[in-house]
Amino acid sequence: MTALEAMEHLVGLQAQSPKAPYVGLWTRLKDFRHDELSELLTSRRAVRIALMRGTVHLVSARDCLTLRPLLQPLFDRGVLPTYGRDLAGLEPREVADAGMALLADGPRSAAELGKLLRERWPDRSPSVLANVFRFAEALVQTPPRGVWGASGQPVYAHAEDWLGSPLDAGASPHSMVLRYLAAFGPATVQDIQTWSGLTQLREITEELRPRLRTARTEDGAELLDVPGAPLPDPDTPVPPLLVAEFDNLILSHADRSRVISDSARKAIYTKNAQIPGTFLVDGFVHGKWKITQQRRAATLTLTPFSPLRESDAEALTAAGAELLAFAADRAETFDVRIEQPPG
Repeated sequence: MTALEAMEHLVGLQAQSPKAPYVGLWTRLKDFRHDELSELLTSRRAVRIALMRGTVHLVSARDCLTLRPLLQPLFDRGVLPTYGRDLAGLEPREVADAGMALLADGPRSAAELGKLLRERWPDRSPSVLANVFRFAEALVQTPPRGVWGASGQPVYAHAEDWLGSPLDAGASPHSMVLRYLAAFGPATVQDIQTWSGLTQLREITEELRPRLRTARTEDGAELLDVPGAPLPDPDTPVPPLLVAEFDNLILSHADRSRVISDSARKAIYTKNAQIPGTFLVDGFVHGKWKITQQRRAATLTLTPFSPLRESDAEALTAAGAELLAFAADRAETFDVRIEQPPG
Protein backbone atom coordinates (compact mmCIF):
# COMPACT_ATOMS: atom_id res chain seq x y z
CA MET A 1 0.00 0.00 0.00
CA THR A 2 0.93 3.65 -0.31
CA ALA A 3 0.88 5.74 2.85
CA LEU A 4 -2.44 7.27 1.80
CA GLU A 5 -3.98 3.85 1.12
CA ALA A 6 -2.80 2.52 4.49
CA MET A 7 -4.12 5.62 6.25
CA GLU A 8 -7.54 5.13 4.70
CA HIS A 9 -7.54 1.38 5.35
CA LEU A 10 -6.93 2.05 9.06
CA VAL A 11 -9.53 4.86 9.07
CA GLY A 12 -6.77 7.21 10.20
CA LEU A 13 -3.71 6.96 12.40
CA GLN A 14 -3.38 8.13 16.00
CA ALA A 15 -1.44 11.39 15.92
CA GLN A 16 -1.26 12.88 19.41
CA SER A 17 2.51 12.71 18.97
CA PRO A 18 3.63 14.33 15.67
CA LYS A 19 6.11 11.50 14.95
CA ALA A 20 3.75 8.64 15.83
CA PRO A 21 2.05 8.35 12.40
CA TYR A 22 5.45 8.11 10.72
CA VAL A 23 6.43 5.20 12.96
CA GLY A 24 2.98 3.66 12.56
CA LEU A 25 3.38 3.65 8.78
CA TRP A 26 7.02 2.54 8.93
CA THR A 27 5.94 -0.45 11.03
CA ARG A 28 3.25 -1.45 8.53
CA LEU A 29 4.62 -0.58 5.09
CA LYS A 30 7.53 -1.66 2.96
CA ASP A 31 10.03 1.07 2.04
CA PHE A 32 8.04 3.88 3.68
CA ARG A 33 9.88 7.23 3.63
CA HIS A 34 9.30 10.34 5.74
CA ASP A 35 8.71 12.62 2.77
CA GLU A 36 5.80 10.51 1.50
CA LEU A 37 3.74 11.50 4.53
CA SER A 38 5.11 15.04 4.82
CA GLU A 39 4.10 15.70 1.21
CA LEU A 40 0.56 14.48 1.91
CA LEU A 41 0.27 17.08 4.67
CA THR A 42 1.78 19.98 2.77
CA SER A 43 -0.30 19.21 -0.33
CA ARG A 44 -3.44 19.03 1.85
CA ARG A 45 -4.23 15.46 0.83
CA ALA A 46 -4.01 14.52 4.52
CA VAL A 47 -4.74 16.47 7.69
CA ARG A 48 -4.41 16.27 11.45
CA ILE A 49 -7.76 16.66 13.20
CA ALA A 50 -9.56 15.50 16.37
CA LEU A 51 -11.82 12.58 15.45
CA MET A 52 -12.37 9.18 17.06
CA ARG A 53 -12.60 9.34 20.87
CA GLY A 54 -11.94 13.09 20.57
CA THR A 55 -8.24 12.44 19.93
CA VAL A 56 -6.01 13.80 17.17
CA HIS A 57 -5.80 11.56 14.11
CA LEU A 58 -4.01 11.80 10.80
CA VAL A 59 -6.53 11.12 8.03
CA SER A 60 -6.93 11.62 4.32
CA ALA A 61 -8.71 14.78 3.19
CA ARG A 62 -11.62 12.64 2.05
CA ASP A 63 -11.94 10.94 5.44
CA CYS A 64 -11.73 14.26 7.24
CA LEU A 65 -14.77 15.54 5.36
CA THR A 66 -16.82 12.37 5.95
CA LEU A 67 -15.79 11.32 9.46
CA ARG A 68 -15.93 14.67 11.25
CA PRO A 69 -19.70 15.18 10.75
CA LEU A 70 -20.39 11.59 11.84
CA LEU A 71 -18.44 12.17 15.05
CA GLN A 72 -19.94 15.56 15.92
CA PRO A 73 -22.31 13.96 18.51
CA LEU A 74 -19.18 12.82 20.40
CA PHE A 75 -17.94 16.41 20.58
CA ASP A 76 -21.36 17.83 21.41
CA ARG A 77 -21.67 15.31 24.24
CA GLY A 78 -18.28 16.39 25.56
CA VAL A 79 -18.81 20.16 25.71
CA LEU A 80 -21.37 20.62 28.46
CA PRO A 81 -20.10 17.92 30.86
CA THR A 82 -16.56 19.23 30.51
CA TYR A 83 -17.15 22.97 30.41
CA GLY A 84 -20.74 23.39 31.64
CA ARG A 85 -19.78 25.36 34.73
CA ASP A 86 -17.41 27.61 32.78
CA LEU A 87 -20.04 28.17 30.08
CA ALA A 88 -22.93 29.03 32.40
CA GLY A 89 -25.12 31.47 30.48
CA LEU A 90 -23.11 31.13 27.27
CA GLU A 91 -24.11 28.94 24.33
CA PRO A 92 -21.34 26.87 22.64
CA ARG A 93 -22.76 27.88 19.25
CA GLU A 94 -22.18 31.54 20.07
CA VAL A 95 -18.51 30.79 20.87
CA ALA A 96 -18.16 28.77 17.68
CA ASP A 97 -19.59 31.56 15.51
CA ALA A 98 -17.20 34.06 17.06
CA GLY A 99 -14.31 31.69 16.46
CA MET A 100 -15.25 31.23 12.82
CA ALA A 101 -15.20 34.99 12.36
CA LEU A 102 -11.65 35.06 13.74
CA LEU A 103 -10.53 32.41 11.24
CA ALA A 104 -11.77 34.54 8.34
CA ASP A 105 -8.35 36.20 8.31
CA GLY A 106 -6.46 32.90 8.23
CA PRO A 107 -5.31 30.08 10.56
CA ARG A 108 -4.69 30.90 14.22
CA SER A 109 -3.13 29.11 17.19
CA ALA A 110 -5.24 27.94 20.14
CA ALA A 111 -3.58 30.54 22.36
CA GLU A 112 -4.38 33.29 19.89
CA LEU A 113 -7.96 32.12 19.51
CA GLY A 114 -8.42 32.00 23.27
CA LYS A 115 -6.98 35.48 23.74
CA LEU A 116 -9.18 37.02 21.05
CA LEU A 117 -12.32 35.22 22.23
CA ARG A 118 -11.68 36.46 25.75
CA GLU A 119 -11.77 40.03 24.48
CA ARG A 120 -15.47 39.39 23.83
CA TRP A 121 -16.04 37.44 27.05
CA PRO A 122 -13.46 38.83 29.52
CA ASP A 123 -14.88 36.85 32.46
CA ARG A 124 -14.23 33.50 30.75
CA SER A 125 -11.11 31.33 30.55
CA PRO A 126 -9.33 31.73 27.19
CA SER A 127 -8.39 28.04 27.10
CA VAL A 128 -12.01 27.02 27.73
CA LEU A 129 -13.26 29.31 24.97
CA ALA A 130 -10.69 27.95 22.51
CA ASN A 131 -11.49 24.33 23.39
CA VAL A 132 -15.24 24.87 23.08
CA PHE A 133 -14.61 26.27 19.61
CA ARG A 134 -12.49 23.23 18.72
CA PHE A 135 -15.26 20.91 19.95
CA ALA A 136 -17.97 22.70 17.99
CA GLU A 137 -16.21 23.05 14.63
CA ALA A 138 -14.07 20.87 12.34
CA LEU A 139 -10.66 22.45 12.88
CA VAL A 140 -7.54 20.96 11.31
CA GLN A 141 -3.95 21.51 12.43
CA THR A 142 -2.04 23.14 9.61
CA PRO A 143 1.59 22.47 8.61
CA PRO A 144 4.34 22.68 9.66
CA ARG A 145 2.73 20.79 12.55
CA GLY A 146 3.21 17.10 11.81
CA VAL A 147 5.75 17.59 9.00
CA TRP A 148 8.89 15.49 9.56
CA GLY A 149 11.85 17.57 10.72
CA ALA A 150 9.71 20.68 11.25
CA SER A 151 8.32 22.05 14.48
CA GLY A 152 5.55 24.37 15.51
CA GLN A 153 2.61 24.65 17.84
CA PRO A 154 -0.83 23.60 16.57
CA VAL A 155 -2.33 26.28 14.33
CA TYR A 156 -5.94 25.80 13.29
CA ALA A 157 -7.99 26.32 10.14
CA HIS A 158 -11.50 25.18 9.38
CA ALA A 159 -11.50 21.93 7.41
CA GLU A 160 -13.76 23.29 4.68
CA ASP A 161 -11.53 26.33 4.12
CA TRP A 162 -8.30 24.33 4.26
CA LEU A 163 -9.48 21.56 1.94
CA GLY A 164 -11.68 23.66 -0.34
CA SER A 165 -14.60 21.23 -0.02
CA PRO A 166 -17.68 21.02 2.22
CA LEU A 167 -18.10 18.56 5.04
CA ASP A 168 -20.21 15.59 3.97
CA ALA A 169 -23.49 16.07 5.82
CA GLY A 170 -24.80 12.82 4.31
CA ALA A 171 -21.90 10.61 5.37
CA SER A 172 -22.95 7.07 6.31
CA PRO A 173 -22.23 5.59 9.74
CA HIS A 174 -22.75 2.17 8.12
CA SER A 175 -19.72 2.74 5.91
CA MET A 176 -17.65 3.83 8.91
CA VAL A 177 -18.55 0.66 10.82
CA LEU A 178 -17.74 -1.57 7.85
CA ARG A 179 -14.37 0.13 7.42
CA TYR A 180 -13.58 -0.32 11.11
CA LEU A 181 -14.33 -4.04 10.86
CA ALA A 182 -12.21 -4.37 7.72
CA ALA A 183 -9.27 -2.87 9.61
CA PHE A 184 -9.80 -4.17 13.16
CA GLY A 185 -12.33 -7.00 13.11
CA PRO A 186 -13.46 -9.44 14.32
CA ALA A 187 -14.94 -7.10 16.93
CA THR A 188 -17.89 -6.65 19.24
CA VAL A 189 -20.32 -3.73 19.09
CA GLN A 190 -18.65 -2.43 22.25
CA ASP A 191 -15.29 -2.53 20.46
CA ILE A 192 -16.69 -0.35 17.66
CA GLN A 193 -18.10 2.10 20.18
CA THR A 194 -14.86 2.25 22.12
CA TRP A 195 -12.87 2.92 18.94
CA SER A 196 -15.19 5.64 17.67
CA GLY A 197 -16.37 7.22 20.90
CA LEU A 198 -19.95 7.00 19.64
CA THR A 199 -22.77 5.22 21.46
CA GLN A 200 -25.89 3.30 20.43
CA LEU A 201 -24.30 1.65 17.40
CA ARG A 202 -26.11 -1.65 17.83
CA GLU A 203 -28.92 -0.41 15.58
CA ILE A 204 -26.35 0.20 12.84
CA THR A 205 -24.77 -3.23 13.22
CA GLU A 206 -28.19 -4.90 13.16
CA GLU A 207 -28.97 -3.20 9.86
CA LEU A 208 -25.59 -4.38 8.55
CA ARG A 209 -25.99 -7.95 9.83
CA PRO A 210 -26.92 -9.47 6.43
CA ARG A 211 -23.59 -8.14 5.11
CA LEU A 212 -21.47 -9.43 8.00
CA ARG A 213 -20.13 -12.73 9.24
CA THR A 214 -20.16 -13.58 12.92
CA ALA A 215 -18.20 -15.62 15.42
CA ARG A 216 -18.03 -16.07 19.18
CA THR A 217 -15.31 -15.40 21.72
CA GLU A 218 -14.35 -18.06 24.23
CA ASP A 219 -16.78 -16.50 26.74
CA GLY A 220 -19.64 -16.31 24.24
CA ALA A 221 -19.55 -12.65 23.12
CA GLU A 222 -20.57 -12.11 19.50
CA LEU A 223 -17.86 -10.91 17.12
CA LEU A 224 -18.66 -9.15 13.86
CA ASP A 225 -16.49 -9.10 10.75
CA VAL A 226 -16.63 -8.41 7.03
CA PRO A 227 -16.81 -11.41 4.70
CA GLY A 228 -13.50 -12.47 3.26
CA ALA A 229 -11.36 -10.78 5.90
CA PRO A 230 -8.24 -12.83 6.72
CA LEU A 231 -8.28 -15.11 9.77
CA PRO A 232 -4.73 -16.44 10.21
CA ASP A 233 -4.17 -19.83 11.76
CA PRO A 234 -3.50 -19.48 15.51
CA ASP A 235 -0.14 -21.19 15.06
CA THR A 236 1.07 -18.68 12.44
CA PRO A 237 4.51 -17.43 13.57
CA VAL A 238 4.59 -13.69 14.24
CA PRO A 239 7.96 -11.91 14.30
CA PRO A 240 8.65 -9.33 17.04
CA LEU A 241 7.24 -5.92 16.09
CA LEU A 242 7.75 -2.37 17.32
CA VAL A 243 4.58 -0.29 17.53
CA ALA A 244 4.23 3.49 17.62
CA GLU A 245 3.15 5.65 20.54
CA PHE A 246 -0.66 5.82 20.87
CA ASP A 247 -0.95 3.23 18.09
CA ASN A 248 -4.41 2.25 16.83
CA LEU A 249 -3.52 -1.38 17.53
CA ILE A 250 -3.45 -0.69 21.28
CA LEU A 251 -6.48 1.63 21.50
CA SER A 252 -9.11 0.37 19.04
CA HIS A 253 -11.01 -2.24 21.09
CA ALA A 254 -12.91 -2.42 24.35
CA ASP A 255 -11.49 -5.89 24.94
CA ARG A 256 -7.79 -5.59 24.15
CA SER A 257 -6.80 -8.95 25.59
CA ARG A 258 -6.09 -10.26 22.08
CA VAL A 259 -3.07 -7.99 21.93
CA ILE A 260 -2.29 -6.78 25.45
CA SER A 261 -2.78 -8.32 28.91
CA ASP A 262 -4.35 -6.43 31.80
CA SER A 263 -1.00 -6.26 33.60
CA ALA A 264 0.70 -4.86 30.48
CA ARG A 265 -2.07 -2.27 30.07
CA LYS A 266 -1.44 -1.05 33.59
CA ALA A 267 2.28 -0.88 32.86
CA ILE A 268 1.93 1.38 29.82
CA TYR A 269 -0.95 3.63 30.88
CA THR A 270 -0.04 6.83 32.70
CA LYS A 271 -2.13 9.38 34.61
CA ASN A 272 -1.77 11.91 31.80
CA ALA A 273 -2.87 9.31 29.20
CA GLN A 274 0.49 9.13 27.43
CA ILE A 275 0.82 5.79 25.63
CA PRO A 276 4.46 4.86 24.96
CA GLY A 277 5.82 2.96 22.00
CA THR A 278 5.40 -0.77 22.64
CA PHE A 279 6.76 -3.95 21.18
CA LEU A 280 5.06 -7.26 20.46
CA VAL A 281 6.38 -10.77 20.95
CA ASP A 282 4.28 -13.50 19.33
CA GLY A 283 1.58 -10.90 18.67
CA PHE A 284 1.22 -9.63 22.25
CA VAL A 285 2.55 -6.49 23.93
CA HIS A 286 5.63 -7.61 25.83
CA GLY A 287 7.23 -4.29 26.72
CA LYS A 288 7.77 -0.67 25.78
CA TRP A 289 10.44 1.29 23.92
CA LYS A 290 11.78 4.82 24.01
CA ILE A 291 14.25 6.81 21.92
CA THR A 292 16.54 9.35 23.56
CA GLN A 293 18.99 11.56 21.72
CA GLN A 294 21.95 13.56 22.99
CA ARG A 295 23.55 15.68 20.34
CA ARG A 296 24.20 13.23 17.49
CA ALA A 297 23.94 10.02 19.56
CA ALA A 298 20.60 8.20 19.51
CA THR A 299 19.62 5.33 21.80
CA LEU A 300 16.57 3.08 21.64
CA THR A 301 15.84 1.40 24.97
CA LEU A 302 13.61 -1.68 25.10
CA THR A 303 12.01 -2.40 28.48
CA PRO A 304 10.40 -5.87 28.60
CA PHE A 305 7.77 -6.63 31.23
CA SER A 306 9.24 -10.14 31.65
CA PRO A 307 12.54 -11.70 30.53
CA LEU A 308 12.97 -12.15 26.77
CA ARG A 309 14.09 -15.33 25.10
CA GLU A 310 17.46 -14.94 23.44
CA SER A 311 16.00 -15.34 19.93
CA ASP A 312 13.37 -12.66 20.60
CA ALA A 313 15.97 -10.32 22.09
CA GLU A 314 18.10 -10.69 18.98
CA ALA A 315 15.16 -10.08 16.64
CA LEU A 316 14.01 -7.04 18.62
CA THR A 317 17.52 -5.60 18.66
CA ALA A 318 17.70 -5.89 14.89
CA ALA A 319 14.24 -4.35 14.45
CA GLY A 320 15.10 -1.63 16.94
CA ALA A 321 18.23 -0.71 15.00
CA GLU A 322 16.15 -0.26 11.85
CA LEU A 323 13.56 1.85 13.66
CA LEU A 324 16.27 3.97 15.27
CA ALA A 325 17.86 4.70 11.90
CA PHE A 326 14.43 5.78 10.62
CA ALA A 327 13.17 7.76 13.62
CA ALA A 328 16.49 9.42 14.57
CA ASP A 329 17.57 10.07 10.99
CA ARG A 330 19.72 13.07 11.93
CA ALA A 331 21.84 11.15 14.43
CA GLU A 332 25.34 9.88 13.66
CA THR A 333 25.67 7.07 16.18
CA PHE A 334 23.01 4.53 17.16
CA ASP A 335 22.62 2.13 20.06
CA VAL A 336 19.88 -0.36 21.02
CA ARG A 337 19.69 -1.43 24.65
CA ILE A 338 17.51 -3.96 26.43
CA GLU A 339 16.72 -3.40 30.09
CA GLN A 340 15.97 -6.98 31.07
CA PRO A 341 13.83 -7.28 34.22
CA PRO A 342 15.00 -9.57 37.01
CA GLY A 343 13.76 -13.13 36.94
